[in-house]
Amino acid sequence: MRARAPASSANLGPGFDTLALALGLYVEVDVAPAEHLTVRAEGEGSELPADSSHLAARVAISVAGHDHLAITVRSSIPVARGLGSSAALAVAAAAAAGASDPLAVAAAIDGHPENAAASVLGGLVSAAMVNDRPLAARLPLDPELRFVLLVPSRPLATARARQALPAQVPHSDASFNLGRMGLLIAGLADRRLLVHEATDDRLHQAARAPLFPESSHLLVGLIDAGALAACWSGAGPSLLAVCTADSGPRLRAAGDALLKAAGVPGSSLLLEADTQGLLVGDPPVEP
Repeated sequence: MRARAPASSANLGPGFDTLALALGLYVEVDVAPAEHLTVRAEGEGSELPADSSHLAARVAISVAGHDHLAITVRSSIPVARGLGSSAALAVAAAAAAGASDPLAVAAAIDGHPENAAASVLGGLVSAAMVNDRPLAARLPLDPELRFVLLVPSRPLATARARQALPAQVPHSDASFNLGRMGLLIAGLADRRLLVHEATDDRLHQAARAPLFPESSHLLVGLIDAGALAACWSGAGPSLLAVCTADSGPRLRAAGDALLKAAGVPGSSLLLEADTQGLLVGDPPVEP
């Protein structure tokens, strides 16, 4: 069986562990019966060990209940860059191995459901764990919006980014984020309502800034270059800028210039939101 799942950008500023957006980068996983386990990987993440420790293998073996599997992974999602690569891989591997609920499988592995929900449902999603089960829903998303990603060449492990977070936050900061999240959801549904303050956050971005010191300057630069809003993508270090279809190419070029001026090796990507989510079928899967 073959399955394809999109990348995702989580948090989107104030929506910590709650909001995520599916993006047009993909991982595709094939799982077939075999005499013994084989793992082959192409593209992003191909340098990871091709054995039973590979995330796709662990997920597929768990779902299938055995390791007599031939697993092939093809990915265009950069690893450890805040683009939901592990959640997308877990979703695709679970589906390719025959899981009835790939979202539940991937959320259990990821520890939180929003990235996996975006990879399953596509589009903009809100997700939460309710009674130990992931629940998610699609939210309205303006089709004229585009997204520029600044993707540094250096990775940032999610575990390290989470360790930087405070154990407690003030009531005022929690209230601040809830207010900004309301503005963000409204603005993503209708770009005319989107203000750059909608991605302001007090729960995670400032705490993680020392792990990527150039991030604050780059975020300001994206707004100055015409972004409607800008924020960290997931746990970083990638940064996400929201823009219109017309301004996307200019903002992508500005992103490259900002990275170069900051001395940060990396690339700027212009992406559309993925609205299809998880696709499953006997090869080939239609794009």
